[in-house]
Amino acid sequence: MIQVNNITKVYGKEKTLAVNDVSFSVKEGELFGLIGPDGAGKTSIFRMLTTLLLPDGGSATVNGFDIVKDFKQIRNSVGYMPGKFSLYQDLSIEENLNFFATVFNTTVEENYHLIKDIYIQIEPFKKRRAGKLSGGMKQKLALCCALIHKPTVLFLDEPTTGVDPVSRKEFWEMLKRLKAQNITIVVSTPYMDEATLCDRIALIQEGKILSIDTPAAITASYPDELIALKSEKMSALLKALNEFPKIKSVYAFGEYAHAAFQESGVTEEEIKTYLTTQQIALLEFKKIEATIEDCFIGFLKN
Repeated sequence: MIQVNNITKVYGKEKTLAVNDVSFSVKEGELFGLIGPDGAGKTSIFRMLTTLLLPDGGSATVNGFDIVKDFKQIRNSVGYMPGKFSLYQDLSIEENLNFFATVFNTTVEENYHLIKDIYIQIEPFKKRRAGKLSGGMKQKLALCCALIHKPTVLFLDEPTTGVDPVSRKEFWEMLKRLKAQNITIVVSTPYMDEATLCDRIALIQEGKILSIDTPAAITASYPDELIALKSEKMSALLKALNEFPKIKSVYAFGEYAHAAFQESGVTEEEIKTYLTTQQIALLEFKKIEATIEDCFIGFLKN
């Protein structure tokens, strides 16, 4: 369905390498996630795959069409929801939807079955201008407009950024229903917790792919025993652990410090004894399973 081969993108006189020799594939009907922080290259990849940017190296195909030679065919067969809300602010929900249907020589009625579950949530406000909608409603309208021409592949660039947790959850439930209709979905997100909702993911940083696999396989491959530690003095705890002779890595993770040691079997008593010499009281010590975020940090440190 999608094949990306050593694609590269360079910007500006300084030749900033935004996408660095990236390769991956997406199967038909798959929900594929491109996971990484702002500036990792996700949007540049999306804009090349949707034919809005030309690559500076490598090649890619979408639905078997080349992203350079066959841009017209690709534009007719994909849906694209950019990270920034890009619909017409002065048009109503209804007017935006009708406009995008007309652009693709179709009608809302013809493909209403594709958007019905989403549209009924915003239909009571169909006369409201798009610029006056909440973040969650803008998100739903943008998704409807991206679907209205019945695309085979849907590209969603950071669709849940800036929306509330409830809208984020609703959005991923909508994606599951779309996937059930055999629509191939490629979604990018900086939220590591959303990675587990994808079939497969590619972790990306500074334009390079760090790992590609299922979320479960990536977390299962984490090489170290991971310990979560808690203290009232987090900054002091991190500093002390960084100086612990057996430490391999340690970083803040919410209210905990996540630590990996150069050898397994480091005990709570051993850590407590060491921290006591540093005038730090250990409140909690527990072995944990690695998350996608732990794995991402681990790849960056290697």
